[in-house]
This record gives sequence, structure tokens and C-alpha cells, in this order.
Amino acid sequence: MVEEVILEEEAIVEERTAEDAGAAGILDRPIRTLPGLQAPIQLPSSASVRRAIRTMNEARVGCVMVVDGGRLVGVFTERDVLTRVAGSDVDVDTTPVSALMTRDPECLTLDDGITYALNRMSVGGFRHVPLVDDEGRPTGLVSMRHIVDYLVDLFPHAVLNLPPSPSRAFSTEREGA
Repeated sequence: MVEEVILEEEAIVEERTAEDAGAAGILDRPIRTLPGLQAPIQLPSSASVRRAIRTMNEARVGCVMVVDGGRLVGVFTERDVLTRVAGSDVDVDTTPVSALMTRDPECLTLDDGITYALNRMSVGGFRHVPLVDDEGRPTGLVSMRHIVDYLVDLFPHAVLNLPPSPSRAFSTEREGA
């Protein structure tokens, strides 16, 4: 009986190892294969900071792409709101988003590999990477959330089938009478 359990556990480990090895190559797929990518939320550089914040809230996104003449000139993110707007004397109704945006952000294309997005996010400390075409026009935006959801889809056994957390499994108070 013990031998059967050990063999079954070894088979499970081999199956998961094979899944992991096959999934690693999937990270080389183009960004366009990520589920949930949406059209970029764009604003002109003259838009007010209030309009940018309202647009992000309404679209439920953490970043808007700022454009001039159809080309990307910057991004305005939730981080910009926290570090450049909150607690400052910025008049959100009269200040243009261009005054507080991150100018000339690092960009990728829809055809670049997912690993490049991971690299930009990890090395640069970004949560969003704009996607542009050859002319610099926005085509999309990849976020950490897109990649995390994609990884969960690739490794569901490792992520979704966890046992209860050991630190939460035991009561810190005595039970009973």
C-alpha cells in the first residue's frame, strides 16, 4: 500500500514537471496572445489631471496613454496620482496631464514576446508597458495583471490547488471547555 502511494506521488510530480517544462516555452509567445488585452485608453496631452483620473476610474484601469497627433508621448498611472498629485498643491482641474505624466515610456509591440514584457516590468519596476506600432501609435497596454492571470492559467495546479496556509491552519486560542 505504501509503495502504491509513493508511485502515485512520483507520477504526479512527473506530470507537473512536464507541464512546467512545456509552459516555460509559452512565455516566448507574442504579447498579443495574452488574454484580456484591451484597446488602449487614450487621452490628449491637454486633458486635465482630473479627467485622466476620472477616465482611469471609469475604465477601471491603472494607466492611461497620453497622445499627441495620434502618437504616444507619455503615460499617466495610478503611481503618478500617488506620487505627484496626492498631498500636493496641484490643481487637478487646470493642470494638464502632460505636466505630470511619465514622458517617453519604454514600449513594446504586440509581436514582442511575453518575456520582454516581464523583463521591462521586473528591471524597470513598471506595472504597465505601453504597446505601440511602428509609427508610435498606441495599440494596447500590457499590465502585470495580464501576465499574472496568464501564468495562473499555465500553472493552475501549482497556484490554485494549494493546501490551507500553515500559519492559518491552527487556532491561536484554546478550544473546548
